Amino acid sequence: MSDTQLASMQNAAPAVRFEDFGLSPDILRALADQGYTHPTPIQAEAIPIVLQGRDVMGAAQTGTGKTAGFSLPIIQSLLEHANTSASPARHPVRALILTPTRELADQVADNVKAYSRHTPLRATVVFGGVDMAPQTAALRAGVEIVIATPGRLLDHVQQKTLNLGQTQILVMDEADRMLDMGFLPDLQRIINLLPKQRQNLMFSATFSPDIKKLAASFLQNPVTIEVARSNATADNVTQVLYKVEEEAKRDAIAHIIRDRGLKQVIVFSNTKIGASRLSRHLEKEGVKASAIHGDKTQAERMAALEAFKQGTIEVLVATDVAARGLDIAELPCVINFDLPYNAEDYVHRIGRTGRAGASGDAISLYTDKDTRLLADIEKLIKHNIARLQLSGFVPQRSSERRPRRDDSESGASPSRGAQYGRSAYGPRKEKVDPWFLKPYEPEPSTGHAESDTAVANKPATTKPQKTKVAALLGGTPKR
Repeated sequence: MSDTQLASMQNAAPAVRFEDFGLSPDILRALADQGYTHPTPIQAEAIPIVLQGRDVMGAAQTGTGKTAGFSLPIIQSLLEHANTSASPARHPVRALILTPTRELADQVADNVKAYSRHTPLRATVVFGGVDMAPQTAALRAGVEIVIATPGRLLDHVQQKTLNLGQTQILVMDEADRMLDMGFLPDLQRIINLLPKQRQNLMFSATFSPDIKKLAASFLQNPVTIEVARSNATADNVTQVLYKVEEEAKRDAIAHIIRDRGLKQVIVFSNTKIGASRLSRHLEKEGVKASAIHGDKTQAERMAALEAFKQGTIEVLVATDVAARGLDIAELPCVINFDLPYNAEDYVHRIGRTGRAGASGDAISLYTDKDTRLLADIEKLIKHNIARLQLSGFVPQRSSERRPRRDDSESGASPSRGAQYGRSAYGPRKEKVDPWFLKPYEPEPSTGHAESDTAVANKPATTKPQKTKVAALLGGTPKR
């Protein structure tokens, strides 16, 4: 068998079924529950090799079923250790799956639990942003498969609630993203905690030179599986570009959503504050929207994602925290409010639509300052994206209507800024209280005060009246 196996979407034999891989009846039953009968090309290529115990580097377009490509053979391999004992010692961690984001970890865990539901194998997920107590309880009860983000995994190792001494299989899902997020030191620490003899699997939509360098450091004679061209975008996703002025981009997003009648769309922003502002703008435009980014708590992020899946929210405005691995069934469209700084992220973003063979639209807004980013993206995907005019959109420019200086004289109503003391042509003017413009007026004399003349003419023999002081302060107490 060659160490490099190249396959294409057309080469995958449609007659191949999951039964042909020798999977357990319990696994096949779970797949039938999910409605799966035929494997995708990456699954058809990867499952037999992983079952042989070989190390694998798997690259495929996002949305083609990489998760099942490694989780199904892992479950099959661990069945020989499956048992129903209540003792935690009989359920050590035998497989570790690492993901870069909490959302992806949670999704992979749901898939693994679904595929192993009819087996005695146990699986759990650990990630940050939530209470450690339930995770600790699950780990101490014993689990064979752990899906985790690197940081929280090391927290549990430090708390001695997790032991990796018997781990037989290591999976890095979206490993290139973990490097982008600065997880390399954590990954090295985790690898050092694992047994030397183990099976290593790496799956991603893109393999950068840094990833290949990392893979060479711990993979043993790996088989490389590439389904379709590396870093390619799916043919069933229609990609278009609209050139829009920077200040008109929010209005353009609202126009696209209304014009196309979109009821479920992910909009990607490069910054957390940009995502929040766009979400608020869409809400003001009458679009049900919510933002998901790193400043949100994990509970808020999961609630927003669930509401989006259920259709309660029409637009999910996200940073790249949601670009990897999120599987939204039949998502018709994704929009890039900002072009990503990293060209590979473009592939992952638009991979949220057009999944499992369905068609989808990928819309991107760009400005003159995005020329370099756009060139990098087109160089990576090896084709030019269609530039179109955004029909029916008339941007509202702030300079279209400026109040004239003589508006007040001509009877026109004052601008909002003028109402609050601000000039349309200069800095804000502070309001002046008219009381301070009055001339000085001496305070009138009262019966309780004497004039200066009366005080001067008062006889010197007059004894000044002594001020009474309270006894507490040294005065004379009352008799």
